[in-house]
Parts: sequence; structure tokens; C-alpha cells
Amino acid sequence: MKVSAVRVLTGAAGMALMGVGASLLVDVRDLAGVLVWLGGAVLLHDAVIAPLVLFIGLVLVRGGVRGPVRGALLVAGALTAVALPVLLRPGKPANSSVLPLDYPRNWLLAMVAVATVTTFLLAVRGTRRTRRRPPS
Repeated sequence: MKVSAVRVLTGAAGMALMGVGASLLVDVRDLAGVLVWLGGAVLLHDAVIAPLVLFIGLVLVRGGVRGPVRGALLVAGALTAVALPVLLRPGKPANSSVLPLDYPRNWLLAMVAVATVTTFLLAVRGTRRTRRRPPS
């Protein structure tokens, strides 16, 4: 089985980022709370997001766009699950350095980026299919 260079590089980048995340856990004071939050994120993904995405992909999306749309929905769902604590927190925090960024805006920008990349991929895929077909 031949593995592409992109896959190897993506896997290496993912492993490096997981190492950074694991190293950051060393300084956490409430490790049990973090592990509960991470377990909740996994449960949210496996029990809600993944089945919903599969259902939408099966029922609403037809043809060759199903894969990219499912991928976009999974990424959007995962980003939303990670952002939920700050998206649902009402008002401004007492300490402005706790949540210094505009998280709802940044979440929305991430959703726009996911939609843009998905649209681009679908356009490229459509262009490739059009070129492959012999003239009638």
C-alpha cells in the first residue's frame, strides 16, 4: 500500500500538534475538569454531530458532492463543539484578559472559511468532471 506524501505530512503535523496539546496538560491545575470536558466533546461528536452529518449527507445531499459536504459539516460541527463554551457564555467576563478575543466573530469567520473551501473543492471537482467527459 502506497501512502502519499500529503498524507504523511498531514499525519506528522497532527502528531506534532497532539504533542503540543499533551505538553500543555502538564501545567493544568484541574486535570479532572479538562478530562471531563474532553470526554464531553467526544460524546457530543460521536452521539450528535457524526450521526447528524451522516443523516444530512444521506437524505439531503445527492451525487458527487456528498463527500465534501459531509466533510464540511464535520469540520463545522467540531469547530462549533469546541467554541460552545465561549459562544454560550453571556456578557463580558469580569477580567478582560480571560477571553480577550471576539470569539463569536472568529467562529463565524471559521464557518465562512469552511464553506469557502468546500465551495472551491466542489468547483474544482466539477471542472475536472466536465473535462473528463468526451464531447457528444
